[in-house]
Amino acid sequence: MFVLGFCLGLTLGIGLWIWQQVQLDLYLERVSKPLNSPYSKVALPLIPSLRQEIAIVKQQRQDLQESLETYQELLNVAPLGFLQVDEENQLLWCNQQAKEILYLERWQPGQVRLLLELVRSYELDRLIEQTRDCQQPRVKEWVFHPSFENATAMLEIKSRAIRASSFPLPKGQVGVFLENRQPLLDMNQVRDRSFSDLAHELRTPLTSIRLVVETLQNRLEPPLNRWVNRLMQEVDRLINLVQGWLDLTQMETDPTIQLHPEVVEVRSLIASVWETLEPLAQRQHLNLSYLGTESVLIKADRSRMYQVFLNLLDNCIKYSTPGTTIQIQAKVVSTKDNQKSNSTSSTLEIDIIDSGVGFSQADLPHVFERFYRGDKARARNQVEDTNSTTTIVGSGLGLAIVKQIILAHGGFIKAMNHPETGGAWIQFQLPQVMANTSS
Repeated sequence: MFVLGFCLGLTLGIGLWIWQQVQLDLYLERVSKPLNSPYSKVALPLIPSLRQEIAIVKQQRQDLQESLETYQELLNVAPLGFLQVDEENQLLWCNQQAKEILYLERWQPGQVRLLLELVRSYELDRLIEQTRDCQQPRVKEWVFHPSFENATAMLEIKSRAIRASSFPLPKGQVGVFLENRQPLLDMNQVRDRSFSDLAHELRTPLTSIRLVVETLQNRLEPPLNRWVNRLMQEVDRLINLVQGWLDLTQMETDPTIQLHPEVVEVRSLIASVWETLEPLAQRQHLNLSYLGTESVLIKADRSRMYQVFLNLLDNCIKYSTPGTTIQIQAKVVSTKDNQKSNSTSSTLEIDIIDSGVGFSQADLPHVFERFYRGDKARARNQVEDTNSTTTIVGSGLGLAIVKQIILAHGGFIKAMNHPETGGAWIQFQLPQVMANTSS
């Protein structure tokens, strides 16, 4: 019985071993078939080079990651804010300056949220959309009013002026650089306030000095009164400078508070200004030519517009070549009120052109800034008569005042060089044309 059980077990073991050998042979046959194909001789040598390429790609990826981390570290210490959003306007990354400018302290790196949820600024959101649509860099300035759920925080945080420069990135992303301009504006306000206080304090002693000089003028005879006349010119120059600064500061603070609109006939206003300046023009044999609309009425402040033409024509006289003509061209332009409406409105366009040396290209962006002094070549053409009390000496505020008056009337002004005369070309437009009669 024992021998019988042993034989059966041996037979079963041998059969199982044979079956395993057969299965192993079949498996090896299936595996060896791809190796016997004609492509195996080509594929096998490519494996080492493929591994090499993979290693190179991994190294490049590591280098790019290190570069990205370096750039992020640089942006974190940069004086400008920077943020980056994806194609759905979700905030991907921002530096520390952007967090401070936009009050984004609650945002954490790696957290992806809609920018509008974190910063309630329609201007910033609109700038990003426009940049993505046009695929061009854009610049925008606005006053940012932060919003907080805590009412106490709302009282403590002040609004700030922001300038943003955006640029498109691949895959619909947009990058934005942010600049906090509020400290600069605050500093300018403090400066203007200090100058205004100083101007108020100077006005009284200057008036007293002028009274003393007038008394001396009546008591001195030639040639001694020559020096008194020169002193009177300098005192008048200081008085005009102080008054011009006060006027400019008032107009910048509240442009419309100083306006007293009335119906003004433009050509007669220009004629009265030229009558005042004609003695100065005659010394250089200058003439005035008026072209365009013969009679046009506008609603404006007469005294302020008189000051505009006085300053502009005075500059033309100072810088024109002797024996030339100063041109004034006036025309009424019809413009559409907006793109969706077919209604039109009339605007008066004035061009004042001289035949002097014109503005240098470096001066053109700054000619309307207060106290800006342009190219000395223009100053050398200025004619001054130290023996005359009618000489008008510039204060450096004339064009700045002109710009503020034009802006207060709802218009705009720009400076150019005329292509034909080569001289200065000032063009401005005024709305609220009442009536006109073409020549």
